[in-house]
Amino acid sequence: MTGYAQLWRAAPGRWGAAGAAWRGLADPVRRRRAALNERATTLRAAWSGGAAGAADGRLGVLRGELTALLPALIEADQVLAEFAGRLRVAKARLAEAVALADRTGVLVDRHGRVSTAPPSAPTWAGPEAGVLPGAGLRSGAPPGGRSLPGGRTGSGSAAMPGADVDAAAGPLALDQVATALRDALALADAADREAAIRLDELSGAARAGWADPPPPGRPPADADPATVRAWWAGLTPAQRRWLVRHEPGRVGRLDGVPVAARDQANRLLLDDRREALLAARRELLGRAAPGLAERAGLRRLDAGLAGLDGLAGRLAAGPPRSYLLGLDPTGDGRAIVALGNPDRADRVLTYVPGMTADLADAPAELGRAGRVLSRCAGLAPGRETAAVLWLDYDAPDFLPEAARSSQAGDAGPALHRFQEGLRETHEGPPARQTVLGHSYGSLVVGAAARDHGLDADALVFVGSPGVGVDRAEALGLPPERVWASTAPDDVIRLVEPPGQLTGRAVLAASPLATAVSLLRPDDHELWFGHDPSDPGFGGRTFPSGRYGHTGYWEAGNPALDGMARIVLGR
Repeated sequence: MTGYAQLWRAAPGRWGAAGAAWRGLADPVRRRRAALNERATTLRAAWSGGAAGAADGRLGVLRGELTALLPALIEADQVLAEFAGRLRVAKARLAEAVALADRTGVLVDRHGRVSTAPPSAPTWAGPEAGVLPGAGLRSGAPPGGRSLPGGRTGSGSAAMPGADVDAAAGPLALDQVATALRDALALADAADREAAIRLDELSGAARAGWADPPPPGRPPADADPATVRAWWAGLTPAQRRWLVRHEPGRVGRLDGVPVAARDQANRLLLDDRREALLAARRELLGRAAPGLAERAGLRRLDAGLAGLDGLAGRLAAGPPRSYLLGLDPTGDGRAIVALGNPDRADRVLTYVPGMTADLADAPAELGRAGRVLSRCAGLAPGRETAAVLWLDYDAPDFLPEAARSSQAGDAGPALHRFQEGLRETHEGPPARQTVLGHSYGSLVVGAAARDHGLDADALVFVGSPGVGVDRAEALGLPPERVWASTAPDDVIRLVEPPGQLTGRAVLAASPLATAVSLLRPDDHELWFGHDPSDPGFGGRTFPSGRYGHTGYWEAGNPALDGMARIVLGR
């Protein structure tokens, strides 16, 4: 059992660093594999016969063993990073319990026992007496121990792992503090047991063999997430690892496959895609006289590499740990990235960005989701919260495209499946799921909710040009669970339906233009329906400061606080 003082002393950052160190071994493993490939190629060109075939076969086995290590290194990082994250939450809950004790006058001793009256205070008799002032009381440090946050004391051992209540106390505050302490210690204890089990299973797999081919039959890419979840649950751990290694393109895209497995598969894909782009670049550079087509191809390859490298850099950052849930570098590029594990969090945000968003923008867009997550942590440090950047659609690049709803409509089925998949793979009680759309992304969210339904407990629209409906109830959720905010200086307020824009252009040439313009009522109609931040839409609103169209995530903007509170359900 995890003890009170033990949890105070715990250092989550060290566990996270240990996970990052395991993940960092992937680079030397890849370099070693590449070196074996080069040597095998050299041998094939200069050596033939039975011995040459045997040597080539042995090199192939070694390359396979190195390849099998890669997902295991990612998995070790996942286990340790998730343990560190849950430990942070447990420590935050412990701090909240101690703060509650301070406010209510409840005392907590070094073993986590609570009482309403302190023990008799020892008399200060000098350092030779071995008694420190306040030892065992609200401050100071016991012999052999150290001072703990909240004015409590803690020793180097965990003599009493639970939060025991003084039987003579009895007030409600005493029960509240004891319950809060037990809750924090129970979370830390559960996280410790789970991490130990997962690491033991991983080491057992290393001894027994990483992978085992699964039986034939795979769900299609657009399969219902419940079907995918049932298929995955029917596989053994060794069969799942085989699929991650040999079919990462399939596993990484399937909604209904747990987040951890998708992350492993997509990280392998990212490395493969980068190697493929580098090889294509070397081939183009090796041509004797590259022409216009080759130079254009080099620019596209360089842009793709820059996007992948930027994403890889963001994936290496933390805490919280990032999970790569989708990747497609073709075209403008697409990505789905989570901060924190949505399968384990009790609050999950899905953020859909708007116009011009592409793979190169993923780190910056993920930063926006991260700022909401950070604000959630500030408001509720004892909550496990995750935020997902969902950039799995072809966002408009120019205003003429953004004036049409077709790209938003095309994105609807995928967003619907993704939200269903989050619900299917979640562990424990259902999480509170919030879907947030910014600018054109709000139309993506609105169209998906209108046409397909979204598994969400709240919908949030910021800087919206309209969401495809004129009333909140048309989105399939109760209106009180639909939220919107538009900054007073957001230019999106100026957009009008295309028909009105055409009429305004004709009117501008008329001598009556000024008079008619003054008589035109402000009907809050935007490109894609009624302004969702207008009370007439029927939903709920929250304020934003004057930060323009892209400033909803600025630290001083009340909109950031509003988004975080909606995610938390406050």
